[in-house]
Amino acid sequence: MTLVSQTTEAGGQNAPLRFLKTYPMEIILAALVIFLVVAAPGFASTGNILNVLRTVAMLGIIAFGMTAVIISGEIDLSVGAGAALAGCIVAWFSDSYSGALGEWGAVTVGFAAALLLGFSLGYLTGRFRQWFNVPTFITTLALFAALRGVANLITGGFPMSSFPLGFDFLGGGYLFGIPFPVYIFALTFAGMHVLMKYTSFGREVYAVGGNMEAARLSGIDIWRVKAWTLGLTGALTAVSGTLIASQIGAGTGTTATGMELDVIAAVIIGGTSLFGGKGRIWGTLIGVLFLGCISNGMTLMNVSEYWQYVVRGGIILGAVLLNQVLERVR
Repeated sequence: MTLVSQTTEAGGQNAPLRFLKTYPMEIILAALVIFLVVAAPGFASTGNILNVLRTVAMLGIIAFGMTAVIISGEIDLSVGAGAALAGCIVAWFSDSYSGALGEWGAVTVGFAAALLLGFSLGYLTGRFRQWFNVPTFITTLALFAALRGVANLITGGFPMSSFPLGFDFLGGGYLFGIPFPVYIFALTFAGMHVLMKYTSFGREVYAVGGNMEAARLSGIDIWRVKAWTLGLTGALTAVSGTLIASQIGAGTGTTATGMELDVIAAVIIGGTSLFGGKGRIWGTLIGVLFLGCISNGMTLMNVSEYWQYVVRGGIILGAVLLNQVLERVR
């Protein structure tokens, strides 16, 4: 047997292993979908698939931003409360200024205010990290409590539903048979994928997360990078919060409770390292779809809500362990 044939044979034998190492979550997601098609009644129906896509859209819009934050070496625990506050701000503007600005004018100004506030809070969180050396874990944990409190203060603790006719289309409508939030989800994915993979800013994010001191010595403004990733995530949180308010027809302080954990879980399941410097927007897309499918599948199979929490916890731990094992064997 010649050396060439031996090499070819060895390469052929190793090809499946290399594929498994490169695309572990894609393979697991495909296996999960096949299992749910067989085991979960109605999972493969068009209506259910569209429902899953609508659900993951709200989560994924924030998760794509969170991917950049975690790659940069930081974290944001306030996104659930931020989404609730954004919906309440839009609802409050709609309720208070429809007479002066017109119904849609008030909604537009409210959304712009929520977007600006979301970006500003995220950006300032990054700067607090620089000025006072306060970990973003602590800062965003404080915001986690404060923002939900502000949301309830704005609405008086009750749902505020003074939205104009047609506002429900943003979160609950269909365009060409596809839920409208899915288009926002797809655009966010495309934008973040390009930003992180093909721009100098994306390369700076990876450099800062991989080795902050080396990035600083190479001339990168590390704090600007961290602040902008957090600000971007804050803005995307406002977008998602507005879509959620549209879907449920109200702004309320109880919206998106626990969403921050699902967002972080999707990012981790997608292969992003909590230590920073590694991760892909594509991986987060897989993580979001995986969470959406397994949550929907368990509901269709009448799995207890309490057991669903147990399963989610196990999945997060399993994803972390899998990524650690793959890092060692690559």
